[in-house]
Amino acid sequence: MSEIRVLIADDHAVLRSGLRLLINTQPDMKVVGEAGDFAETRQQIRSLAPDVVTLDLSMPGGDPVRVIEELTRELPTTRILILTMHDDASMFRAVFAAGAAGYIVKSSADTELLNAIRAVAVGRSFVSLPGNSVPSAVESSPVLEPFEQRALQSLSKRELEVLTLVAQGHTNQAIANRLYLSVKTVESYRSRLMTKLELRNRAELTQFAMKTGLLQMNPGEPNNGDPRVRQIE
Repeated sequence: MSEIRVLIADDHAVLRSGLRLLINTQPDMKVVGEAGDFAETRQQIRSLAPDVVTLDLSMPGGDPVRVIEELTRELPTTRILILTMHDDASMFRAVFAAGAAGYIVKSSADTELLNAIRAVAVGRSFVSLPGNSVPSAVESSPVLEPFEQRALQSLSKRELEVLTLVAQGHTNQAIANRLYLSVKTVESYRSRLMTKLELRNRAELTQFAMKTGLLQMNPGEPNNGDPRVRQIE
């Protein structure tokens, strides 16, 4: 792909400066803007339409989960990569359900950030959490309600494939390409899924996929052999 255009959103100017220097040393990346709070982040994303946003969750000016939902709805081609001090599973689940494409804690950003930017820019998801946080956050499924059990069992193999890919953050076009379908057919599957599952939007589809265990973090090729890193095609 062409040069990856990156927006850095963090309320610490020193950190933004360091990230800008790191990213701009890469031949396939360029920092196109910076923001220090959520309001400025909204403005910059809308005016610059970057490929990837590195987003801190602790900035002033808004609720991060709602901001992510809003931005992914308005600009689905901009991929949001969370770069944060929060390493708890509940925050990870919330931002992924809202539409984030990646999640990295700042303590490991120096070794994983560039790989994460490249991964989310081409439509993958990238997660790096300390210890066993990822498996406990994603792979364990609570007991389903009777309706959820019946709804899950009613889905065809193709519907399950579309649901999983939607939850992983793929666009309709990307899903169509991957499954050799037309975009119109993918849209029909999404509409059928929301009707069967009684859900209203992509965020709820993602939450359902997480709860039922469909959205699994399958190991890709870990960065430098680090088992904490998971990539999703």
